[in-house]
Amino acid sequence: MSEALVVFTPSGKRGRFPVGTKLLEAARRLGVDIDSVCGGRALCGRCQVNVGEGSFAKHGIDSSAERLSGFTATEERYRSRKGLAAGRRLSCQTLLEGDVVIDVPPESQVHKQVVRKRAEVREIAIDPMTTLHFVEVQEPDMHDPRGDLERLLEAMRTQWQLEGLSADLHVLQGLQKALRKGAWKVTAAVHGGNRIVAVWPGFTDRIYGLAVDIGSTTIAAHLCDLASGEVVASSGLMNPQIRFGEDLMSRVSYVMMNPGGEVEMTAAVREALASLAREVAKEAGVETDKIMDAVFVGNPVMHHLLLGIDPTELGGAPFALALDSALDLRAAELGLQDAMNRGASIYVLPCIAGHVGADAAGVVLSETPYLRDEVSLVVDVGTNAEIVLGNKNKLLACSSPTGPAFEGAQISGGQRAAPGAIERVRIDRETLEPRFKVIGCDLWSDEAGFAEAIGRTGVTGICGSGIIEVLAEMFLAGIVSKDGVIDGGMAGRTARVQPEGRTFSYLLHDGEPCIRITQTDVRAIQLAKAALYAGSKLLMEHFGVEQVDRVMLAGAFGSHIDTTYAMVLGLIPDCDLNKVQAAGNAAGTGARIALLNRAARREIEQVVERIEKIETAIEPKFQQHFVEAMAFPHKTGSYVHLTKAVTLPEPKELAGEEGEGRRRRRRG
Repeated sequence: MSEALVVFTPSGKRGRFPVGTKLLEAARRLGVDIDSVCGGRALCGRCQVNVGEGSFAKHGIDSSAERLSGFTATEERYRSRKGLAAGRRLSCQTLLEGDVVIDVPPESQVHKQVVRKRAEVREIAIDPMTTLHFVEVQEPDMHDPRGDLERLLEAMRTQWQLEGLSADLHVLQGLQKALRKGAWKVTAAVHGGNRIVAVWPGFTDRIYGLAVDIGSTTIAAHLCDLASGEVVASSGLMNPQIRFGEDLMSRVSYVMMNPGGEVEMTAAVREALASLAREVAKEAGVETDKIMDAVFVGNPVMHHLLLGIDPTELGGAPFALALDSALDLRAAELGLQDAMNRGASIYVLPCIAGHVGADAAGVVLSETPYLRDEVSLVVDVGTNAEIVLGNKNKLLACSSPTGPAFEGAQISGGQRAAPGAIERVRIDRETLEPRFKVIGCDLWSDEAGFAEAIGRTGVTGICGSGIIEVLAEMFLAGIVSKDGVIDGGMAGRTARVQPEGRTFSYLLHDGEPCIRITQTDVRAIQLAKAALYAGSKLLMEHFGVEQVDRVMLAGAFGSHIDTTYAMVLGLIPDCDLNKVQAAGNAAGTGARIALLNRAARREIEQVVERIEKIETAIEPKFQQHFVEAMAFPHKTGSYVHLTKAVTLPEPKELAGEEGEGRRRRRRG
C-alpha cells in the first residue's frame, strides 16, 4: 500500500497520504486543529491523539493501532518524564502505515471547543436529599459498653430527632477515627432522612452536589452548594464518545458492529464525568470528598451507556428502553467513588420513551408546561430533536431526526461553536453584501478594527446559529426562493452569487478559508428544519390545536439561535414572537432543580408517567407535514404572527433553473 487514508475526528476531515507520513503533518495539511508548541520535537506533548479501534462504518474504515508505526523511544522518554495516558500517541512521532481513524481530544486542539451551556438563573426551593448534622457524641466508658455507632445514632436522635437511621459500611470503617479526631464532635451527612453516608470530625458546614447534562456532543456540569443552591463552578467538555460516532445512531451502529463497544463507550463517559467532577471541585476550591449528591440527565442512548446498558435496541423499531423509570444509585455503582465522596448518591431522571430521554424530562421539569393553562411547545434542538407539547391538562412528546446540520455538520463551511466561527449574519437588501460576527469578537466584519480583533483566530467557518441566520437573510433578500433554490439570476446584481455546477452558491467570506453557502447546504438545513417542524405539527394535530401559545427553544443550539430567524426559516410553527424564547440549557436546569429539591424528583416522575408518546415513524401524516415544511417558512402555512414583524419576500418562479430547484417544482 503506497498511500493510507486517515480520518480525523471530531472534524471529519480526511485525506490520503504516503505511507510513512507523520500524523501531525497530515493533520496540518488537512487543516485539522492540533496543537504543537515545540515544533514536533516531542517536548510539549500537546499534539496527543487517540487511535480509533474497530470498524467505523460511517467512514468505511477498519481502524487499529497496528496501522501506525510502533511506540518510539522518544515517546517512551516523554511518557516516563511527563506521563502519557494509555492509548495516546504523540502525533509528531507517529507514522501512517495503513487506513486509520484518529481522534483529536479537546486538550490537544488549538481552538478549544466553546461549550456554551450555562446554568440559568431560576428560583428553586432548597430542600436537598443530603443534609448536614453536627452532633456531640457521648464518650464511651467502662460502665457503658455500647458501640460508637449506637452512640452516634443516639446523638442524632436526641439532638436532631432523626429516628431509624442506618449507616453505610464505609462510614462505619472510618467512624472511630472521626469521633476521636473530632474530640467526640462530628458532622454527619444524612441522605433521604434515613441513611448516614458520611461523617467528618469537627464542624463542617458545606457540602455540594453535581448537576450534569450528558449530551451526545457536550457534557455540561454545574457544582452547587447544597445549602444555598448557588452554582459555585461550571464546566463542560466534548463527549469523548464522539470518536465512536458523531451522532447517536453511529454509536449504536458501532456497538452492533463491535461486540463490547458499549463497554468502551461506558468507560469513556464515566471517565469524562470523573474528570469534570474533579475540575469543577478544583475551580471552586472544594475537596471532592464534599461532593455528596449528583443528578444526571441525558438522551436515551447516553442514559443507557452511562448505566452500562447495551443501547442496541434503541437502534431500530420499536426503540425499546431497558427501563424508563428514575434511578437512585451510589457513586461506586458508576465507578465515580474516587471523584466524589464514597457515600455520594446519584439520581438519574426518568426517560419518557423511545428517543425522548431523561434530558427531555429535565427540560419539562425546568419549563413546567404541566403547570400552565396556555399550550406550550418545548423543543430541545439537537441531532435528534425532543419535542414536548401541552399544558396542565395534557402532555404529548415525540422525537424527530433532525441530523447534525444544525451543529455545523453536513455544511460545506460548517463547524461547531468555537472562536472564529461565524455566528451572526446580515445581508444588505440592496447591495446583497454580507456582514457578520464571529465567536470571540464583538465587532461586525464591516467595522473598523475587526481584522485586528480576530487576528489570533481568524474566520474559521460557520456554526449553527450563523447557518440559520445566513439562510434566513438570503431568503429575506431574495437570494433563496421559498422552495429553497439559490436564484442564479441574482448573479446580475452581485458577484457573490456564483455558478457551482448545475446550481449556484453565495460567497459569504472571501478569504482563507473561503466560506460559501451552497445549494447542498440549503438542502441540508431544509431537511433538518422540515423534520423539526413536522414533529411539532404532528403533536399539534394530536392535541387538537392550530397554533401554540408559547414556544421554548432549549439546548445549546436552541439557546443561541435568533428566534425570529428560526421562525423565518420555519423551524417552529407560527406564534407571537414575544412568546418565543430561548430556554438555555433547560435539561441542565432541570437536573439542578432535582438536585436541590427532593420533591421535584417525585414531581417529574409523576409528570413523566402521564406524558403520551407519539411515534413519528408510524404516523402516516408525518411525511406530508415534512414535505410541506421544506419550503421557507412553509409551503401552505400563513405565519400570521411572523408577517406582522417581518416583511417576507414575494414568491417568485425561477425560470429555467437547473438541477434540484426545477425538479422539486415539477414534483410540487
